[in-house]
Amino acid sequence: MAAPTVAPPETPRTPPAQPVRPRRGRKSRVLFWIGLLGASVLFLYPFFWVLSASLKPRSQVFDNALLPSQWAWENYVNVWQAAPVLQWFLNSVVVAVAAATAVTIASALVAFGFAYFRFPGRNFLFGLVLATMMLPGAVTMIPVYLIWNSVGLSTTQVPLWAANLFGSAFYIFLLRQFFLGLPRDLFEAARIDGASYWGLFWRIAVPLCKPAMIVTFVFELKASWSDLLKPLIYLRDEELYTLPRGLKAISDQFGQSGEQQWEIVLAGSVITTLPMVVVFFLAQRHFLYGIATQGRKG
Repeated sequence: MAAPTVAPPETPRTPPAQPVRPRRGRKSRVLFWIGLLGASVLFLYPFFWVLSASLKPRSQVFDNALLPSQWAWENYVNVWQAAPVLQWFLNSVVVAVAAATAVTIASALVAFGFAYFRFPGRNFLFGLVLATMMLPGAVTMIPVYLIWNSVGLSTTQVPLWAANLFGSAFYIFLLRQFFLGLPRDLFEAARIDGASYWGLFWRIAVPLCKPAMIVTFVFELKASWSDLLKPLIYLRDEELYTLPRGLKAISDQFGQSGEQQWEIVLAGSVITTLPMVVVFFLAQRHFLYGIATQGRKG
């Protein structure tokens, strides 16, 4: 009878060596933070300079001191007395919110159509939409003005926001990329349950793409708020001025070609700039998340 064969003991397997990841040294971290601090100072210094100069008396506006030696809070009182700043502020709020809301909704609808529906010529039409971004605004400035003039709206605030009802190629591209990142199974399941195409857009796409839509809204809010060219073209009545157009009027009256009261001009600049700083901080979380996830799928 043959003796049973004894299997040799198994050699314990050594786990594969993990790649050694080089740790960032203290010196690298210090250089990294120094670079961030330098970039922050570079970008924030102009705003702090304007803020500081707006609080200085007229003789010290251009002394380049970061902190005023004498605080002139009356500059902000004077700018409110010199011009209807409150009316211009309200006009800017109405125009900017209307423009941002219109372009966000219109661009989202078009972007969802390009992302969800499959139809012949879809890529060609989308290419035409993107091609409009290559057309300079100066080329269409006069034809667009003639259109608004023909319908009797060339001296109103309507041209400042109504064109956004047709969407924007840039925002359509951004939102389409976000919609493409959504699982198509969600929409197919909703269709089986009887959801309409509007239901797919409003109940599924919009809630899931809220950060991207907030980014679009904030981008357009800032662009419309700081726009000077359109108000210069269309607005004639001082009561209809937006803040940038009003700031141009203040600069003409108190600036280099006026009474040389630059402290009033700078106070108006701070009033024009601060709202966008506040908006960014309020929407910062959604804004940064939307920027980080835009265009994640092509």
